Amino acid sequence: MVSTTQRTRIIKAGAIAFWLAVWEIASLLIGEELFLPSPISVLEALAASAVDLSFWSAVLFTLERIILGFIISLLSAVILAFLSYRWRILGILLEPIVKVVRATPVASIVILILVWVRSRNLSVVISFMMVFPVVYQNVLKGLCNTDRNLIEMADAYRIRTLKRIRYIYLPYLVPYLESAISISLGLAWKSGIAAEVIGLPDGSIGERVYEAKIYLSMPDLFASTVTVIILAFVFERVFLYLSRSILRRISR
Repeated sequence: MVSTTQRTRIIKAGAIAFWLAVWEIASLLIGEELFLPSPISVLEALAASAVDLSFWSAVLFTLERIILGFIISLLSAVILAFLSYRWRILGILLEPIVKVVRATPVASIVILILVWVRSRNLSVVISFMMVFPVVYQNVLKGLCNTDRNLIEMADAYRIRTLKRIRYIYLPYLVPYLESAISISLGLAWKSGIAAEVIGLPDGSIGERVYEAKIYLSMPDLFASTVTVIILAFVFERVFLYLSRSILRRISR
């Protein structure tokens, strides 16, 4: 008998197979690799890239910068959210900046930041800026929704700050942090790659995407895009698993 989990996996696999079939049929109907390469062509391009050292160098270049920007942004947003919760004036000062950054198109920010930052570090800064508003606002919202009765009890018994954070604030913050991390991970990858496509740092995935577009090598363009999707998916799963494990262990 097939379990619910197995049935779900079969359905998901069937959905992937269905869209691959649609892709293949559309490619055959168009009949021109320049406009829509077939899944087989993209797979061949991926296989060719997999044995190319420059490809893995580009993957590592982009991976480490986006992860660095994401982690710095995550830590900064959590710290500033706590400080804004503690000192309201800081929250009032940060609110306009956070809203402006969240509303501004990525391309506009990338072009502006390029004036001040070298292209090699552009994806770090852009990932940082795109992730910060999401994490900051979620954490601040979680802090504001913390049970006031528990805080008053902590004040009455003079419980130290670290114990308050661990036993009072963290249990309320866990779902907000998990939601923020899940949303911002995708933003970090999209904005980081977009920054590389515009800034064209040497030896990056963004540069490979741009070159594939310039030379009309659509299988390579699709292969680079698939690589980014796989990296984003794997990183999201790993980071979410680690963050959930750490947060739940600390908050016990």
